[in-house]
Amino acid sequence: MNFDRQPTLQGPRFQLRPLETSDHDAFIAVANDPLIWAEHPEADRANSEKVEGYFADALASGGALVVTNADGEVIGSSRFEEADEDGDSILVDHTFLARPYWGSEDYTEVKGLLFDHAFTVYETVQLRIGVDNARTRAAVEELLGAVYVDTVPTPLGDHAVYELSRTAWAERA
Repeated sequence: MNFDRQPTLQGPRFQLRPLETSDHDAFIAVANDPLIWAEHPEADRANSEKVEGYFADALASGGALVVTNADGEVIGSSRFEEADEDGDSILVDHTFLARPYWGSEDYTEVKGLLFDHAFTVYETVQLRIGVDNARTRAAVEELLGAVYVDTVPTPLGDHAVYELSRTAWAERA
C-alpha cells in the first residue's frame, strides 16, 4: 500500500508537517520540558543527551512530523511508524505537545489529523503508551475512543496497546 508517512496535514489551529533538520532547536526547546515526560517510561528524556537522541531517532524514522501552531511555531511532534505485517494497521507513536497545548481540544485536533490521514489506507490505528502514563491513557480512552487491547514489553518498559478502528472513528464524527 502507498501511504505517505510524512504528509502535511492542516487543521483549524494546527499544521503537521515533516520533521526537518532545521527544526532541531525548536523541537529541542519543546521536548526539553521535564513535565512532558513525567509519566513516560523514560521520565528523564528531557536531559540534553536523551532529547538529542530522541530528535535524531525521530529524524531517522522516516515518519516524524512536527506540530506547529497558527504562528508557525513548533509546539510538538508525532510519528507514523511502519505498518504492521498484514498492512491492516499503523502505529501512531511518540506524540507530545508543549504544556500550553495540553487541552482536550488541542490534543483531539492533532490526533484527529493523524487518524484521518491513517484511515485513508488502514483499518486500525494503534497507540502505545507507557503503562504508568495515566494522563495519556485517559485521553486516548475518553477523548479518542481508543480501546485497550494488550500490554507489551518494550526496551523502555511495559506499554499499553490501544486500538481504534476506522468504523469507531467515523462514528465519533
